[in-house]
Formats: sequence, C-alpha cells, structure tokens
Amino acid sequence: MANTQELTDQIVQAIGGIENVDNVINCMTRVRVQLHYNDHVDFDELKAIDGVLGVVQDERLQIVVGPGTASKVANYMEELQQSHPSTLTNDDLGGTAKERAEARAQENKQNYQSQQKSGPFQKFFKTIANIFIPLIPAFIGAGLIGGIGAVIENMLTAHVISGAFFTQLVTIFGVIKDGMLAYLAIFTGINAAKEFGATPGLGGVIGGTTLLTGLGDDKAITNLFTGEHLQAGQGGIIGVIFAVWLLSLIEKRLHKVIPNEVDIIITPTITLLIIGLLTVFIIMPLAGFVSDGLVGVINWIISVGGIFSGFIIGAFFLPLVMLGLHHIFTPIHIEMINKMGATYLLPIAAMAGAGQVGAALALWVRCRKNKTLRDTLKGALPVGILGIGEPLIYGVTLPLGRPFFTACLGGGVGGAVIGGIGHIGATAVGPSGWSLLPLISDHMYLGYIVGLFAAYIGGFVFTYLFGTTKAMRNSDTLGD
Repeated sequence: MANTQELTDQIVQAIGGIENVDNVINCMTRVRVQLHYNDHVDFDELKAIDGVLGVVQDERLQIVVGPGTASKVANYMEELQQSHPSTLTNDDLGGTAKERAEARAQENKQNYQSQQKSGPFQKFFKTIANIFIPLIPAFIGAGLIGGIGAVIENMLTAHVISGAFFTQLVTIFGVIKDGMLAYLAIFTGINAAKEFGATPGLGGVIGGTTLLTGLGDDKAITNLFTGEHLQAGQGGIIGVIFAVWLLSLIEKRLHKVIPNEVDIIITPTITLLIIGLLTVFIIMPLAGFVSDGLVGVINWIISVGGIFSGFIIGAFFLPLVMLGLHHIFTPIHIEMINKMGATYLLPIAAMAGAGQVGAALALWVRCRKNKTLRDTLKGALPVGILGIGEPLIYGVTLPLGRPFFTACLGGGVGGAVIGGIGHIGATAVGPSGWSLLPLISDHMYLGYIVGLFAAYIGGFVFTYLFGTTKAMRNSDTLGD
C-alpha cells in the first residue's frame, strides 16, 4: 500500500482536487470531507485506491482508510488546503454558460434529493455525531488511562501490589482522565458552536457555565422548578448542545443588526448574557428532567428486556456503524456515566464488533483458496479484535454481502448474553473489543469476556454455515 502522502494525493485527485475540499475532519477510521461540488468526485477511482477500505456517500463524504491512517490523511489534506487555497468558481464546471447552469441545477437537485432522503431525524443524528467525532481520540485515551488506573487501584486493594508509587500513579491517572471528562461540557460547547456556525469560544463559555464553578452550598442557585439547589452539570451535555444551538441563533441575528464598529463588543456580551441566564434558570433544570428520563428509559429497556433487548441492540448496531451514525449514542453513554457511574449500553453495542470477528474467523477457515480475502483479513482482523471494526466492515463483510448479515447475528448473540447476565457497564466511552475490558465496571470482567466469546462463536457459526458461497470459497476476489 502507498504511504500516507501518496494515499492522500490519490484521494485528493479522485475527489476533484484540493480546491474542491471545503473542510475535513476525521474519526478513528474515516476521513470525513465536506466538498464544494459532489459531482466532481470519481467514485470508481476513489474506491479502487489501494488503502481505501470503503466509501460512504453522504452530505459529508466519508472515506474509510483505517485506524491511525485517518488522522494522518486528514492532517495532510489540511496542509494541502493551506498551501493551495480554493479558487474554485462556477466557471470551473466547464462548458457553456447554459451547460454550467444545467450542471449546477442538477447538482442542487441531487443535494436536495439527498437531504430529502436523509430526513430531519438523520440530519439531527449526523449533527450530534459531528459534535463528538473530533473528541473520540480524547475519549479513548483518557478513558483507557482511567481504566488502567482503576485496575491498578483494584490490585492495591487486593494487596497484589503495594507502595506509594502505585498509589501516586493511580492519582495521576485519575487527573489525566478528569482532564477530559470533568471538562467535557466545555469541549462539547466548543464543538457544538462550530457545528451550528457560532463562535467556538462562546460555546465553550456556555459549556463551562453549566459546571457552576466555585459555587458551594453557601452560594447555591435555586432550581426554579423544584426549589432545590441546582447541581453542577445538571442537564448534562444535552442541555449544553441545546443552549449552544440557541446561542448560534441569537449571535447570527445580532451580527445582522449590530453596527460593525461595535459588533465585536456588543454581540458576544448580549449573546452570553441572554443564553447564560436561560441556561442556568431554564435549560439546565429542564434538560435535567430530559436526561434523567432518557437514562431511565434505556435502563428499563436493558433490565426488563434482558436477553431480547441485548440481541436487538447487538444485532442492529453494526448497520449504524456502516452508516456512520453510531456516534449518536455518545451523549447517551455520557449521561449514563454521569448519573450511574457506568454506561450499560456500550458493552452490549460492543458485541457487534465481536460478531464481525467471529465472521472473519469463519471466512479465514472456510475460504482457504481465496488469497485476496485472506490477505485482507490479515490486516483487518487484529484491529477488529481490539475493537476497531470498520476495516472488517468495508474491507471484508460488506463487500461480500452475506457475512455482514451473519456478523450482525453474531453480535446479537453476544448482546443477548451480556443482556442476560446484566449489570455489565463501562466507566468511560472507549473502543469495543478487548480494548474495552479495562473500562468494565464493578469487576464484571468475566461476564464481558463471556459475551465476547459468545459473539465470536455466534458470528463464526452463522458465517460458516450460511455466510459463504462456492464462488467466495473458490475465487480469489472480494466479490461474491
């Protein structure tokens, strides 16, 4: 495979040049590109690039290149943007004025149809996902460090290890973890402001406002709806996102009516004053009711549904990953962690990736003659075991078709086991697979491992029996 720079150059060429790139972000495995003109993309060329594992055509083009590579490609594309500022104009569409107008009309029609097809709910989900995608590396790093600290603390409690060094290490690991989690409202406010077109700093201030910094019982703020003291972080990030959305509306409106000479002074001051007061007295209490209800409903579904709920969540989570919509669960995980100390949804959802691992192992055994498939599995399977499943989705199961569905069934089996055992939670948001193990709460490590192996076995059996065809087994391609 080409190195990162060569891979990026090939991708840039296939998407219409760096001038066609509006902005670019990345998650663990995907480069997400906002384009000026979607019809400039050569999708056949893009999908054929060695190193591109998959392409999702959406309002923001998603190019799957795998863990580690995604951030490097995105960074290099940003460097190219800075050195080659966009000069793309309508004339670049080529042809006569009439042809350019017709091309633009067709593009607008396609964009409109795409928006209509996605619908308001999908747009909402994607907006929420875009707020948290840039935070994923911080979630993973801080979460795993906190998980390792918890393991060391358990070993200290059990007298497996001892000493001031390990005690101090646990404290330091906790500080690093809280550097992300304690100030998540601020990070969320900044990213939400970027997504809604507001000033990022103002969004961060509103996020920080919800922390009620410096307020104790002697300086408590009264909850207007209950008469009790307002709690720091009440309403969680749900309240922060809603408040920043309102902030964006007010700020944009003020920019239109405030004279330019005093805009930089008056607009942020009035905006923060209005939204700050609304946040403290209205949004935080009401969002608190919403978040409490949401967490309560999800816990009820998991506890009452048990095996059935676990199967449904485990089986249907993989298609959400395929569509790039799985990050919508991030605020739910965070609210559950804030209120209960752990998210009981994440370990069940993690079984979807384990089902894929089982399916991949079955393909390895069943398709011995398919050298191309086995070579792909060599690279995708190890990271899949660690909890990063997109290389397996786009590089193996989805192109083959049947294994994707049998992998979903395997994930359902693992989810059913986790749901049946019950009370298996994660103390932080992180990757799935074995990487999630240090984050499992209440010493339920064995239960989580049992779920993983159940998903492995389920994915393997379903794929071995129903997930392959004669063509897959005997050919040397990734097609059926």
